[in-house]
Amino acid sequence: MTSVRLAPLAGVTDWPFRLLCFEQGCDCAYTEMVSAMGYLYAPKDQPATACLLERHPDEPRLILQLFGKEPDIMARAAEELSSTGGYEGIDINMGCPAPKIACAGEGSGLLRTPDLAESIMKQVVKASHLPVSVKLRLGWDESCINVLDIARRAEDAGVSEITVHGRTRQQQYAGEANWDHIAQVKQAVRIPVLGNGDIFTAEDGMRRLKETGVDGLMIARGAMGNPWLFSQLKALTSGGQAHIPTVHDRIEMVLRHYTMLLNWKPRRIAVNEMRKHIGWYLHGIRGAAQMRARINLIDDPEEVFAVLREFEQQASEA
Repeated sequence: MTSVRLAPLAGVTDWPFRLLCFEQGCDCAYTEMVSAMGYLYAPKDQPATACLLERHPDEPRLILQLFGKEPDIMARAAEELSSTGGYEGIDINMGCPAPKIACAGEGSGLLRTPDLAESIMKQVVKASHLPVSVKLRLGWDESCINVLDIARRAEDAGVSEITVHGRTRQQQYAGEANWDHIAQVKQAVRIPVLGNGDIFTAEDGMRRLKETGVDGLMIARGAMGNPWLFSQLKALTSGGQAHIPTVHDRIEMVLRHYTMLLNWKPRRIAVNEMRKHIGWYLHGIRGAAQMRARINLIDDPEEVFAVLREFEQQASEA
C-alpha cells in the first residue's frame, strides 16, 4: 500500500490539524520543525517548544523533524528526543527555504555544504534510537542541482528513507515542482523515496505515482483546508471514487478544528490561528472572500460559529 503522509508545515501542522488528517486516511505525519539548538538550550517548559513537541494520544504514527547545522547538537537532540517514546522516527530538515533558516546554513542551506550535511546525517543516525529520514530539495538553485549526490550520501549514512520536494531553494514555492528529478532519485537509491510538490488533487497524486514509481507521497500545501485529500487518494489507489466534501462537510470540519484549538490553546491564540484555516477551508465557495473578511473582525468564537452556520445555510440555498 502506498504511503500517503502529511508534510511538516510551520504554523499549520500542530496536533489538531494532524488528527483531522489522520481521520481522513493520512498514514503518517511530522511535527512542525524543531530547532535542535532551541530544544537543547531553551527552557524545556517554553510554551512554543512544548507545543511543537506535543502529540495527541490518538495520532497513530508521528515523526519528529529536527533542523540545525551543528552535527554534535543535532545528534544530541536526536538522541534525547528519540528516547522519549513519543515518536516513530527522526527526520532531518534539509528542505526549509525560509531566508532566516536557509541563509543561516540550516534547512535547505545544508544543500550548499554536502560534506556538512553528510556529517549531520551520519551522527544523527548513530545517536538516534529510532529510524532517521531526511527531507530534501533539489538543490540551492538551478546551477546547483545536487539532490542525487545528497541522496546517495544519505543512503550511505544509514538514513532509512528520503523525501524529495521537487523545487530548489531559490524557487521557494514558485513555478512547478520537477518530478523528473524525484524519479531519478528513486532510481539512484535502494531505500524508500517519497515525492513532494504540487499535489493538490487526488488525480495529481495518482499521476505522480505512476510517472515516478516513488514509494509514497508527502502532501503539504494541498492539505491546507483539505484534509479530505488523504481519503480521496486512498479511494483512487484502491479503485474507488473520491468523495468531494460538501459545504456542510467543510463547515463541520472547521467547527471541529476550531473547538480542538480552543480546548488546547489560549482563546486569543486559537481565534487568531483559526482565521487562516477558515480561509483555506472555505476557498472556492461562492462568497468565501466576504465571509473571511467578516470573520477576521470577530474575536468571539461563538459568534464565529453562528456566522459560519449562517454561511452554510446561504450556500445551501444558492
